[in-house]
Amino acid sequence: MSNNALYEKELSFQADRRRAGVEFIKIVSDLWYDKAIELVLFRNQLIDRTVSEVINLHEYAVEFVNKPINVFDSVEIAKAIQSLDLPPSRIDIGKLTYEYHLEDDKYNDATAFVLDKLSDSKESKEIEPKDVVLYGFGRIGRLLARILMSKVGKGTQLRLRAVVTRDKVDATLLEKRASLLRYDSIHGDFEGSVIADHENNALIINGTTVHMITAGGPEEIDYTEYGINNALVLDNTGAFKDEEALSRHLTSKGVDKVLLTAPGKGIPNIVHGVNQNEYNPDEVKIYSAASCTTNAITPVLKAIEDTLGIEKGHLETIHAYTNDQNLVDNMHKKYRRGRAAALNMVITETGAGSAVSKALPSLAGKLTSNAIRVPVPNGSLVVLNLEVGKETTAEEVNNIIKGYALEGELVEQIKYELNNELVSSDIVGSTAPSIFDSHATLVSGDGKSIVLYVWYDNEYGYSHQVIRLAKYISKVRRYTYY
Repeated sequence: MSNNALYEKELSFQADRRRAGVEFIKIVSDLWYDKAIELVLFRNQLIDRTVSEVINLHEYAVEFVNKPINVFDSVEIAKAIQSLDLPPSRIDIGKLTYEYHLEDDKYNDATAFVLDKLSDSKESKEIEPKDVVLYGFGRIGRLLARILMSKVGKGTQLRLRAVVTRDKVDATLLEKRASLLRYDSIHGDFEGSVIADHENNALIINGTTVHMITAGGPEEIDYTEYGINNALVLDNTGAFKDEEALSRHLTSKGVDKVLLTAPGKGIPNIVHGVNQNEYNPDEVKIYSAASCTTNAITPVLKAIEDTLGIEKGHLETIHAYTNDQNLVDNMHKKYRRGRAAALNMVITETGAGSAVSKALPSLAGKLTSNAIRVPVPNGSLVVLNLEVGKETTAEEVNNIIKGYALEGELVEQIKYELNNELVSSDIVGSTAPSIFDSHATLVSGDGKSIVLYVWYDNEYGYSHQVIRLAKYISKVRRYTYY
């Protein structure tokens, strides 16, 4: 075949692939907005993706599972899903397509395969939507608002109804709140509309009213006046951190449960995917989503503890600077944090090593931890230096983590990264709290000491963990297939 003929053949294939990508995007959109069925591809979101992004995600899938998964396969499986009468669901079409490649000889067609694999969806119960209030509107609060409002669909899960701030909402502040939600220096522009409704002290986000409430304390608010009932309060102020303080929210009319977006004292600290099932949402009213670092390391530590056993270890967090630090040198109650955040690496402390034991009690007393704040605004890294109970190799360790990222309870939490050029800016925007750098794994000669590198978007990845936990404690988790 001549070079020109080969080139024309490649162009034709690319055109066919892009047409399939367009068809796939339409099916994904129709399933979400018409049936509240969300398709993901090995945990990667597919809603509002471009054709190029869809194709790139499929190329990642091929390398991840070592199977020839392509967009044509996904269209076939997606059509099969569309033809069935399924409840509101979250379905990993990557995993389905992977399994179809393994088992296609057992089924007459894709529809028969999908019908069999999703047969247990019939047991799903109807979901009662949950009203949500954001108490505080800082970095995490605004990202939670973006996530909640960008995936409203039929509104069958979490409904953002109000935001509470201490500042009185006048016209100027309302516009500033709207602007901070629209534009973000790290995560880019919000892909939706945000309109300041001055007459009603509200933000109209993607056509939906979100009330802006001013209060000096939780006791002052009657949410029922705004039509809000049995709400989940997501407290991201950092002001209330123990059971007594957080219980103040429960005195407000219209509040049912409280979730703290920070480590909490005297309340369950949850890393979703690891220990949420230890607590019954019908019995517990107040929860903590732990810290971003704890959510990053616990899933990987669980995988290693379950398979190799952890004797002891040390974790070092290389963490992006935060609003707690100073922009220029100034007074600070903690040592070193008073120095200019964007100019210095700053040694500081982290409680993540001990916090892990709240989710994994078997690791109590086995881990030490420290932290270094570095001059990047977002995107962090934990180095796990562990002594394990069984001899192992780097290949075996990677296969263990890959297995947990592909199947089981931690597929939403662990992303197995294949990129050998990975740097911190690459992981910004990841929905997974743990991004395992497979090319950085080290194992000592005796096979007992291992070093693992776990990246995490300390804002966006953590915010998605908060949403996952919020759905669990609100009992609005849809049928899922991972």
